[in-house]
Amino acid sequence: MLFDFKEIPGKECYKLLVSTVTPRPIAWVVSQDAKGLLNAAPFSFFNVFSGDPAVVAIGIGNRKPGQAKDSRANIRETGEFVVNLVAESNAEAMNITGIEFDSSVDELEQAGLTVAPSVRVKPPRIAESPVAMECELMQIVDLGESGLVLGRVLAMHVRDEFVLDAAKYYIDTPGLKLLGRMHGRGWYARTSDLFDMPRIPVSEWKMKTAASGSAVKSSR
Repeated sequence: MLFDFKEIPGKECYKLLVSTVTPRPIAWVVSQDAKGLLNAAPFSFFNVFSGDPAVVAIGIGNRKPGQAKDSRANIRETGEFVVNLVAESNAEAMNITGIEFDSSVDELEQAGLTVAPSVRVKPPRIAESPVAMECELMQIVDLGESGLVLGRVLAMHVRDEFVLDAAKYYIDTPGLKLLGRMHGRGWYARTSDLFDMPRIPVSEWKMKTAASGSAVKSSR
């Protein structure tokens, strides 16, 4: 069935996107305003888009029409934020920080989370998260009632037990047990069901297709 996005309301376009583009990694963003008031919130319109420079992007909507969510307002105001990744053990706390609290409420405190100091930016990181990326704002691209936040990663914290070889930058990715966002309002996915499928070198593919072609000819 064809869904023509020019013909259907934006709310329904959103529903189709979040029901099909899955699983999505979760940016658990810690930010603070100019007065130092902290905010934490999860966003699943998120990914990494460049390795050098290291760039992450997060789509952050509005709290209500014309009013940006606290995370986007804080990032625009201070130019700094921390992206924490969400492990299975963080699920309940992450969900609490997604509650639409008033701006004066500290979501980290409500969720019983511990903050740890950052080294390159002012906002702290979440100590319970296995991975945290300190970021500085590069640009916010306005997208109607949403904004695409582009941030340069200045530093990354990975808990020691998940670093296999620091000299080679090898990380125990399966051990992180990160969560992915799925469809609907409350569905998530674990990343523990994995399979290995190495990429195919072009030389190997050419040899395979050549051998296959020879086999077809010899069978005629």
